Amino acid sequence: MKKYKKILVTGGAGFIGSHLVDGLVKRGYQVRVLDNLYRQIHPQGKLPSYFNRKAEFIKGDVVKKIDWINALKDVDAVYHFAAAVGVGQSMYEIEHYVKVNSLGTALLLDILANHRHSVKKIIVAASMSSYGEGSYRCKTCGIVRPSLRSEEQLEKMDFNVYCPNCHKLVVPIATSEDAKQNSNSIYAIGKKEQEEMVLVVGRAYNIPAVALRYFNVYGPRQSLSNPYNGVAAIFMSRVKNNKPPIINEDGLQTRDFIHVQDVTTANILALEKDEADYKVFNVGSGKPISIREVAEIIIDLYKSKLKPEITYKVRKLDVRHCYADISLITKILNWRPKIDFIDGMKSLIEWSKKEKAKDLVDLAMYELEKRGLR
Repeated sequence: MKKYKKILVTGGAGFIGSHLVDGLVKRGYQVRVLDNLYRQIHPQGKLPSYFNRKAEFIKGDVVKKIDWINALKDVDAVYHFAAAVGVGQSMYEIEHYVKVNSLGTALLLDILANHRHSVKKIIVAASMSSYGEGSYRCKTCGIVRPSLRSEEQLEKMDFNVYCPNCHKLVVPIATSEDAKQNSNSIYAIGKKEQEEMVLVVGRAYNIPAVALRYFNVYGPRQSLSNPYNGVAAIFMSRVKNNKPPIINEDGLQTRDFIHVQDVTTANILALEKDEADYKVFNVGSGKPISIREVAEIIIDLYKSKLKPEITYKVRKLDVRHCYADISLITKILNWRPKIDFIDGMKSLIEWSKKEKAKDLVDLAMYELEKRGLR
């Protein structure tokens, strides 16, 4: 017998949320979705064709308390996924990002503290962006957490990372959940606040809470026309439009890519396993891959003759390396990613054949450049 029957998924019409809705429905849960169908994600402003019709849909906004109250009726557990997403964009649409991510979460928690409800568990979508620069090993000083590289260093086209103590070159290692969160964008700060607020209020009111720090999630249903989306989708949009992927720095910076189906599995385990309660977990592959290699794989899978455009330009907010230590989620939830990057990209490209990809990358870069952020 399931402990939870009716589940609310905010942002459940979006990329990660819709896959979770499918997974929950398949496992026999009653699912309700609260989503405002924001046009940056849903350009037509309507439910996407892939939305699971077995789920109940409420069009509403997490910044409106009445919408939260309506959505929470008779709900046993909440997945809070609704968020404004985009590191660069968050640095100039500051009010929007703070309102959606911080205030939206605060309204949920205020209701749980002050209104009658049936919520018995909360799972919040957190982000690896809150770490800032990843973890490194220095031969002299051991494990260190350098801050962002200085503009002076980057202007010399020195993209390396050095020990903050002895200033020797350091080697990237996996970042674990106990690493300090050195958030370096409004988006990252908001995601850090979301997880902290949910965990603190959950513990205070004895409502089990879990925060899952997603790394670079990719897969089918990822918007190919949102220039603030994941880098894999942005590169795909460029290649589909016969334009080269544009890469900052030298392309050797690394990220951790995790397929959305593996993320869905982690989300359901976080709900169903009591061992997850009040904990924070990294959700990544645990394997770094360079941005240049990502571009080359996508070009190859499209059988294109394009070449990545290595600009050697920098974006002020970018970190050099960050990938997940997944030992905690493996140990406690027995979760391991099953889909490797090339197989995952093949499935994404197959899905994308029928999808329109409007390339808005140049516009997004212009917005950063005119503000001196790139």
